[in-house]
Amino acid sequence: MSMSSFPTHVHPEAVGSALNPAELLRRALLACGIAGAVLYPAADILAAMRYPGFSYRDQAVSELFAIGAPTSDFIVPLFSISSVAMFLFALGIWMSAGGRRVVRVLAAMMALNAVDALVLWNFFPMHMRGVEPSFTDLMHGLLAIDPFLLTAIILAAVAFPGRFRWYTIATIVITTALALSAVKYVPAVAAGNPTPWMGAAERAGQYANNLWFAVFAIMLMRRRNVPQDHGTTAADLQRAG
Repeated sequence: MSMSSFPTHVHPEAVGSALNPAELLRRALLACGIAGAVLYPAADILAAMRYPGFSYRDQAVSELFAIGAPTSDFIVPLFSISSVAMFLFALGIWMSAGGRRVVRVLAAMMALNAVDALVLWNFFPMHMRGVEPSFTDLMHGLLAIDPFLLTAIILAAVAFPGRFRWYTIATIVITTALALSAVKYVPAVAAGNPTPWMGAAERAGQYANNLWFAVFAIMLMRRRNVPQDHGTTAADLQRAG
């Protein structure tokens, strides 16, 4: 094999990147996105199994940590750990930005999403069905809207071309449709009325988001963290995606 068959330009930061402490930290933080994405549905399923009479199909995730719910003390710490993992994931995304502003804004939105969730789990649970709503229920509803996550996913579709972009767009469409289908049940929850298939629709959307987190983390982990202003072009990023 002739020497001409080898690349003539190799970025010095790409050589031995696996041994670079900063690169190891970046990948460890990105791995937190996978851990958080797995822990959330696992905690949800386990809590639903521990709640006598709870309907995984018909009842909301929020009812597992509602005020007075028997599973609140079990699930809130697990959800909190998941949210902390997602915050660390956001730091890994920031380290993967390579100077790209859109990716840094994406990372900031992911961090705000994690903070929003932490506040929701720990400070503003809803009341159980049939109980008169109060300020905590109002705050619970406002925090549950959470515009940060949708913004982050949209920015990811903008920032990363190729198959991942189409997967991200599909995730946006599916999760938005599922979320809207569950919104109509909010008055029924407040009134203590049946909500058939609400839990299934809500969970399908949330689990789809968690799958997206894991896929995004794996994609970023497979990329070399080479700053864009040192020779990485848009074409390089598209090929890597």
